[in-house]
Amino acid sequence: MATLFLYFPVFLALYAITRHFLDRIKNYPPTPFPSLPIIGHLYLLIKKPIYRTLSEISSKHGPVILLQQGSRRLLVVSSPSIAEECFTKNDVIFANRPRLLLAKHFAYNHTTLAWASYGDHWRNLRKIASVEVLSAYRLQTLSSIRVDEVKSMICGLFRNQNQIVEMKTVFFEQTLNIMMGMIAGKRYYGDGFSDVEEAKRFRVIHAETSLLSGQTIIGDYLPWIKSKKMEKRLIECQIKRDRFMQYLIEQQRRRILESDSGGEKKRNLIQVLLSLKETEPEYYTDDIIKGLMLMLLSAGTGTSSTTMEWALSLLLNHPEVLEKARIEIDEQIGHDRLMDEADLAKLPYLRNILNETLRMYPPAPLLVPHESSEECLVGGFRIPRGTMLSVNVWAIQNDPKIWPDPRKFRPERFDNSEGARDAFKLMPFWVRKEELSWRRLGSESGGIGFGLAYSMFRMAENW
Repeated sequence: MATLFLYFPVFLALYAITRHFLDRIKNYPPTPFPSLPIIGHLYLLIKKPIYRTLSEISSKHGPVILLQQGSRRLLVVSSPSIAEECFTKNDVIFANRPRLLLAKHFAYNHTTLAWASYGDHWRNLRKIASVEVLSAYRLQTLSSIRVDEVKSMICGLFRNQNQIVEMKTVFFEQTLNIMMGMIAGKRYYGDGFSDVEEAKRFRVIHAETSLLSGQTIIGDYLPWIKSKKMEKRLIECQIKRDRFMQYLIEQQRRRILESDSGGEKKRNLIQVLLSLKETEPEYYTDDIIKGLMLMLLSAGTGTSSTTMEWALSLLLNHPEVLEKARIEIDEQIGHDRLMDEADLAKLPYLRNILNETLRMYPPAPLLVPHESSEECLVGGFRIPRGTMLSVNVWAIQNDPKIWPDPRKFRPERFDNSEGARDAFKLMPFWVRKEELSWRRLGSESGGIGFGLAYSMFRMAENW
């Protein structure tokens, strides 16, 4: 036994050196040394936040690095040109998603839009989302919900203007009310909801979902370590999520049967999708509808509320920017009314603030992970089939070689060529090609939430 322990460090060193040179012979991207047996580079990723750790590793080894995360390979890209290569030249190859335990249970066995692999099913989901759920027309028909929620938030702030208010919670609850209002005509926070028990049930489910979604599941990378306890929690939570969404669907079915159509503009998204089910039942099953609704809920709440929170923090810490934005709003909108979504087109400095906030603090700093379906070349390096891809958007958008003084809040940078809309220099919401571009999401959803919320900033300046 003593001899075994004596030779173990030698074995470890030989393994690491051999693995390192084999990767170089195979023309794999640079990889940090050493890659340990079994765990690979997982020991490097203990320090959080992960995107900053990966940025530090990339600064030493280059904009394309290959990490071994247990049994999975991870390609980390920190360059706009390499990101462009991944999402244009190799877009179909990297159109798949990795098979993760979270997606297995929370995404109906990897069948929702965000987690489905590239193919006919994904293309059908993309069509439903872009045409029926997130089209400009659909968003416009539901605009009154967003306006009412912003007004409700402003009124709540004025009622509590002499008290300490945690804006993180205010923004989060506002975005949840907006999303659920659009999805099912419901609101579960603040005043005005009729069913207290239903609201409490929703809050518990959403809180549990957020908690579990933020967990790193070691079994995804070391499959021989079974995550039975975590999997049980995921299954139980998903049962609650599924039952609640099914309850909402059945409720909307009854309302459709009990009343007339009510007019296109009064229909929520569940009602729209249920009406489409009558003509194309194979495309609009209950599971597909539930998957779309849960995806909107998870993707559209934390991102919007976090962006607004960072924007408010940046504005309060840069009063000269706040003053310049106030002057623009006063000149273009006046004092007689609140801002409307249509006003955003004539408020370029406000849009600069949004872009600068998203640049400094992207809500998805590593984007959603992709996975290669076959071997390909990236940056001149061979990338094996089945390699996960993470694009470090935070590193790209805070790179001093790309953005001068990247940690300085300067909305004016978007007035000139420095902030030109190169989609691969600024891509906080990037998704798969032909799905929904970040620009559209930013201008039609994130921009809406931010723009309307900013009218609250102006009214609450005396804070």
